[in-house]
Amino acid sequence: MPSAKIKAVTLTVAAAAAVTACATSASAAQPRAAAKPKTASVTGAGSFRLTYSPDADVRSFAIDAHAVPYSRPMPEIGAPGGLPTDARGTVRISHYVAAQRTTLRAEAEVDCLATSPGNATLTAKVVRADDPLADWVGRRLGFSVNDRGHDWVGLSWAVGNVTQNEHGAWEESPVGTCMAPAAFAPVTQGNFTVRHVDLPPAPQG
Repeated sequence: MPSAKIKAVTLTVAAAAAVTACATSASAAQPRAAAKPKTASVTGAGSFRLTYSPDADVRSFAIDAHAVPYSRPMPEIGAPGGLPTDARGTVRISHYVAAQRTTLRAEAEVDCLATSPGNATLTAKVVRADDPLADWVGRRLGFSVNDRGHDWVGLSWAVGNVTQNEHGAWEESPVGTCMAPAAFAPVTQGNFTVRHVDLPPAPQG
């Protein structure tokens, strides 16, 4: 018959093993925290409504924009390594014109992206467009996204992007990189996701 001392040691070892097993099981059951993204991005697709211009048209964006800081050299402005807002990706624009029963499409290449938690502004240059929008090719457009519950989007060519020329006449203003209005149009279908990452400092060397 084992001695009382041996029994005590056996019970102690068994208890320690049980505690370890429980801890391991609990640790395995806990979901791992999602890895923090290394660069900012805006992704998703959705249709939206212009509240100031109600109609039966269907306007939508599909956005796939990703920050690539310091990847577009701009020595002319003292940024030989590029800017912290440099980005790549695509924006696809679709506009179903109900009155004409036709859909107009354009595609643009992203060149700039800036974010804050739940918000983003980006710009993209049009590289392809349907014939009625042929004069859009080469034009930079501005977009904004609000991803804080019910999504909202904004676009530079719909409202407010005007300036006065040297003669005092009002005309449409060119869009600079990362320039876009606040997100003013509610998304009616679809979803956009903004992944925020602070703008990084310039790489050394």
